[in-house]
Amino acid sequence: MAEEEEEVVVGLEKSVKLLLEKVILTNVRYIKILYIKGMIGIGKTTLARQLYKAGAGQFQRRAWVCFSSDTGDQETRHKDFMIKLIKQMGLGYYRSPSLGDMNTRRLQRMLHRHLRGLSYFIVLDNVPNNMDWKLILNSLPTEGKIGSRMLLATSRYKFSRMHADTYEMKALDSDKSWQLFMKTFDKFTSDENKFPKVMERKGKEMLKKCGGLPIAIIDVARQKANQRLSGVEWEQLFDSIDLSESLKLLEPMYLEMEEELKPHFLLLSLFKENAIMREEKLEQIWATNGLDFVEVTWDFASRSILEVVKVHFKKNKCCLNPLLHMISIKKAEEEMGLEILRSNGNRPSQNARHRVIHCGRDKFYHFKNEDNKQLISLIFHGGGSYLDNASLSYWEKFELLKILDMEDFGVKTLSETIGALTELRYLGLRNNYIQEIPHSLADLENLEVLDIALNFMVEVPNIICQMGNLRDLQMSNVIFQKPLKVDVLQNLEALTYISIYDWTYEDPSFESMYDFQTLGVEEVDENSDVGTLFATLAELPNFEKLFIRGFRYRSMPCLDEIGVIERLKVLKLDGRIGRLPSADNISYGVTYIALVNTCLDEDPMPILEKLGFLSKLKLRNAYTGREMVIGHGGFPELEVLSGCREVQEPQDCLNEGPWQRGDPSALGAPHEGLRPLQRYLF
Repeated sequence: MAEEEEEVVVGLEKSVKLLLEKVILTNVRYIKILYIKGMIGIGKTTLARQLYKAGAGQFQRRAWVCFSSDTGDQETRHKDFMIKLIKQMGLGYYRSPSLGDMNTRRLQRMLHRHLRGLSYFIVLDNVPNNMDWKLILNSLPTEGKIGSRMLLATSRYKFSRMHADTYEMKALDSDKSWQLFMKTFDKFTSDENKFPKVMERKGKEMLKKCGGLPIAIIDVARQKANQRLSGVEWEQLFDSIDLSESLKLLEPMYLEMEEELKPHFLLLSLFKENAIMREEKLEQIWATNGLDFVEVTWDFASRSILEVVKVHFKKNKCCLNPLLHMISIKKAEEEMGLEILRSNGNRPSQNARHRVIHCGRDKFYHFKNEDNKQLISLIFHGGGSYLDNASLSYWEKFELLKILDMEDFGVKTLSETIGALTELRYLGLRNNYIQEIPHSLADLENLEVLDIALNFMVEVPNIICQMGNLRDLQMSNVIFQKPLKVDVLQNLEALTYISIYDWTYEDPSFESMYDFQTLGVEEVDENSDVGTLFATLAELPNFEKLFIRGFRYRSMPCLDEIGVIERLKVLKLDGRIGRLPSADNISYGVTYIALVNTCLDEDPMPILEKLGFLSKLKLRNAYTGREMVIGHGGFPELEVLSGCREVQEPQDCLNEGPWQRGDPSALGAPHEGLRPLQRYLF
């Protein structure tokens, strides 16, 4: 590795110690591969360099290969990689002028022969996403008396072998960001600077725009050091921030993206900065724009574009780094007609196709109807009385509008004229103060997604059955004038949550509800007829997700009859319950289970561990006892255990990896011979 300028390093001490103990210096005889994963600029190279300095000396051969940004063909890239390795590790070969004349196969044999029986430590930095790992691994001996290590700094997952761990780097928090800023600032001013608390708070507020990304923090620190050296007063130092250089460094992430994925990324601009995004909402927005959404969220997470901040029993929750959010806005303005308006007087464009309105307490200008004709998406962020002050004819000229989202906007009432939005596909009204749904929603014949969840005790007139194109209906604590005949909604795929007493149907065969997959029922207590409900759901050919909420402090009834739903894959119980059904009375194919506020008196593990396909288990206030015990061989397929603080296991299962209680340091893909628990969340 070439000598580098001394780096400013903050927040990596625990990571270095952990990875040295768990991966680098472990006593194994095979090659261990570690993927250091994270978005551009998060410090993957810095962490790899710290590990190289601390651990490479323990191995007989070592090399550091940095891939260039040149996207040459596979053969050329692989040959260049082989030559670099031979020159760094093959003593006697580094002066050979004939290496460039050899073909790849001969270079592979040379390297393999030279490293046979030796331990080696290889770091591959700036690894391209389309690297062919078979070519690389076939060039290296993978077993020996002393194990070897390979570290790969990459933006995405590449599980190419069993002996592979992944360490995903996270953005720095506010305090660590400030420490890195100050160390860098001191380095460039050649002084030890101290700021009063008022200035420190102002500086930390400025650094929020960097999103905890070291590359941006260091760049800003250099700018501010130069400004200070040029005479800028301390009080003015943190008044503004320039992230243009940092954005240029991140932009290749978008430019190198496959063309079919770019529209998905652009639509992330519709969300708030630092928003926690529900995967289901992402998919709904993409689908409404005619985009295929299958596994796109996972793909973005694997590329370190989205960070999964909550592994959910139904859909995950994700966030987008503020700098990537800036790029999505910039590119969306250039490529899809995005317009962002704020209450500072900027005027709308008649050519905008997607509009985001940020409202504060200031008075907001109401746009003319001709400003709305081309809009496909209209998103409201913030709050205030913007819509309360709108005229009754406000909604009448949105002729092409497909997406209307007012989530968390503080809406109290909706005009009946909203029924004029006849092209609307998505209507998001979640978490507002709406007390009554307008009757005119019955005119939205093309509506596919209606989200009115978290509007406390909202009254819903008898109109839902007229919305025949609905695919997804999300509610909670609603008041129906009449029970909802769900079988009338022939395109319905998901319905959450509806009172068990408002669920009804006309056709007991449910032949018209072929696509129905997900149901959430609430107000379930000991008097509820869950047996009839389960028998009904068993008739649905594609039903697989069931969420049950109890009614206040009452206990839910016994659920032994749930086993009739043979295709059930996801089950969430939220509320008190006396006991769980036996494992024999739960579909063997269940993969996700969540127990929330169930307050069980008996340890649920002896039942749950027998479910052979269970891969995710969430427990929150699930059990009133002090500890839960997992038997030997239990949970053969479990990958995620969330919310559990006290799990005990048989002694012969300890030290097998991330199952250990109190060890949240699981590093991704399973080791050979270990059970595949990937994450142990607390």
